[in-house]
Amino acid sequence: MEDEKIVRLYWDRNEQAIEESSKKYGSYCTAIARHILETPGDVEECVNDTWLHAWNAMPPHKPVRLSAFLGKITRNLSFDRYKSLHREKRGGSAVELVLDELEECVSGKDSVEGNYQEKELKEEIGRFLKSLSEEARVQFLLRYWYAESVTEIARRFQKSENQISVNLSRIRKKLKTYLEERGYSL
Repeated sequence: MEDEKIVRLYWDRNEQAIEESSKKYGSYCTAIARHILETPGDVEECVNDTWLHAWNAMPPHKPVRLSAFLGKITRNLSFDRYKSLHREKRGGSAVELVLDELEECVSGKDSVEGNYQEKELKEEIGRFLKSLSEEARVQFLLRYWYAESVTEIARRFQKSENQISVNLSRIRKKLKTYLEERGYSL
């Protein structure tokens, strides 16, 4: 079923919207959650919660790209679940490593000013990503959006893990410089 029809089902409050979303995007959302969470039960719960959050968000939201809308919900729910499960113990996991790598580019500290600049920061990061080669952009997104391991990315691009690690390190440094040049203190 086409995305527009699925969105219309949500807006019409037709429960078939959840079934159609699950058919079309269930595997996609599961893959996102699986890269962040450790247990199949947590993955399944986050994917099921995605449909509920989509149900509650439409209306008023009318996403143009349903895949991105559902993927973002799944990713946010998965990270929230991860944080909840690991609140007392920090370090060692793949997700912690991803977050630590990005911390050198973008601070995760909340402040009034930081919250105010969040939208502008997202736009700047989007512009930065558009300036990268397609390969670099995909590697960055696979690592820092989808939380794929360096090993998985290396396999996908048929490169060594060291090459991917170096590429990601260079991209992070470029991102940090790019943001600092635009007035973001990191």
